[in-house]
Amino acid sequence: MWLEIAGGLNSVLIIASLWGIWSQVKKVWHRRQEGEDSATAILSLNQFSVSYLAYWSFFVYGYSIKPFNHFIVWPRLIAAVLVMLLLYEIWRDRRSVSARIVFSFAILMLLLGLIGLGLTMLTGPLLVDQGRVISQVLIVTITILLAQAYAHQIRLILASGSTGAASIRMSQFIFAMDLSSIFLGLMLGLKDGWPLLLLASVSAVTKLVMMYLFYWVRVSEVASNRRAILV
Repeated sequence: MWLEIAGGLNSVLIIASLWGIWSQVKKVWHRRQEGEDSATAILSLNQFSVSYLAYWSFFVYGYSIKPFNHFIVWPRLIAAVLVMLLLYEIWRDRRSVSARIVFSFAILMLLLGLIGLGLTMLTGPLLVDQGRVISQVLIVTITILLAQAYAHQIRLILASGSTGAASIRMSQFIFAMDLSSIFLGLMLGLKDGWPLLLLASVSAVTKLVMMYLFYWVRVSEVASNRRAILV
């Protein structure tokens, strides 16, 4: 019963977080329409590439455990697609080699993930154990990468005194999702839920810092001085 409640709540808040990611996409589009010098200013390619991998890995993890976890799989798949759209916008804006490589890699990973989903549905438990181990290793690795990626995003904001194209709505909605993911991880139990607990906890801490920085850039004299220097 509690697992059903946790799963349902997590699904609802993941849908809300999708709106948060969508608000980030719309903010980039709005900045481009307004003729800003850089529609994706301050957005960290590092952060969004790792965020993509995080959503993608949980998409794979959700169909690699028994039973197939619909609460994890489908919302993460949609989130991965939306973040991939942001990676495209970063590449479109900057035209850098690194952005092109990351976007191409995201497309490849999505195709592989969808192939894995299809094979799992066809073969059932034949691919579950391998997928489970691989996705768990990925999740631990991505948790470490996520921490450094958000540290990089935070440094960019601190150095510039500006949040640029970053959307506070995305941080707020994803933070709510992280809290519900922690609840779901607890209901799954440590055996199946520890990857969710690990990644969601690290993500929640980084979102708290990000939300504070939106306040900091508005009230801090240091932030104001740093913006003036850049101008």
